[in-house]
Amino acid sequence: MSLKEILPGRLGFGTAPLGNMFRAIPDEEARATVEAAWDQGTRYYDTAPFYGAGLSEERLGEVLSAKPRDEYVLSTKVGRVVLDDLEEGARDLGEKGGLFEHGNPNKMLHVWTAEATERSIEDSLERLGTDRLDIVWVHDIAQDFHGDLWLQKFEEARTGAFRVLSRLRDEGVIKAWGLGVNKTEPIELTLALDEPKPDGFLLAGRYTLLDHEHALQRLLPMAQEHNVDMVVGGPYSSGILAGGAHFEYQQAPPEIIEKVSRLKALAHKYGVSIKAAALQFSLAHPASAAVVAGATRPSRIAEDVAALNEAIPTAFWHDLRTAGLISPSAPLPDNA
Repeated sequence: MSLKEILPGRLGFGTAPLGNMFRAIPDEEARATVEAAWDQGTRYYDTAPFYGAGLSEERLGEVLSAKPRDEYVLSTKVGRVVLDDLEEGARDLGEKGGLFEHGNPNKMLHVWTAEATERSIEDSLERLGTDRLDIVWVHDIAQDFHGDLWLQKFEEARTGAFRVLSRLRDEGVIKAWGLGVNKTEPIELTLALDEPKPDGFLLAGRYTLLDHEHALQRLLPMAQEHNVDMVVGGPYSSGILAGGAHFEYQQAPPEIIEKVSRLKALAHKYGVSIKAAALQFSLAHPASAAVVAGATRPSRIAEDVAALNEAIPTAFWHDLRTAGLISPSAPLPDNA
């Protein structure tokens, strides 16, 4: 089953921020944000054990467990097993540094074997307060977390998580599986395999207004050739396109700040919100099934819904292209 057949709409709610990403979020604020997403009609929710060492799943489950299960689509990830033991000192998260330093203090195992995958799913179901998952992503088997060892982690997942998730899909336990990564290469490698065959992918940060050229060159044509869909994660590039200061989960460098300033200047010229431009650009590619945007404040949800439906003049897109701010080969929204 394709992702476009499974997903209930083009805008999903990404819950990494609910794991206290960058800051400690009060429980009531997190709860109100999930409730706002539900009230605004959002019916696709994505989470992961990694987000705050289970905190995101716990907070999401607190709200969704009270909703009719058949009315929403839920995805989580495998690759991290949250332990009862507490972490001592700073976590080693590769390039991601102190991303969830305000999350739960529990230790996490970073493992993609068959046994760990099954345990991870069982633990996620308990934290989420549900009896089933719709989509499961194999999380972060890429260079940004593992450096030169990423191919070793990929092989562990190929012989472990990939096979478990293929079996669960074939048995009807889950509807779909794929990779959830921040880099294009693991997806390209997966698409080149004879087996197992994923149903789609969650690609975070690599098909945005700020960063899309690399994905357009190889990955997205491959995805179309294999008839698999993409969920676009991180459409705001870690927040820099939504008024924040982060890019790639770190403080944005000067060249990114300068590019964002140019994007915002053109958006202002046409009376376009930068959020609308970001969401609609990421969804314009034929391989894009949906986009998942994160939020930690209820008001942000209404902004995202409005951005999805905002009318953007055709001339805006063409000016972006003329200014070299988007690739000449990037598909534009239907009306452009």
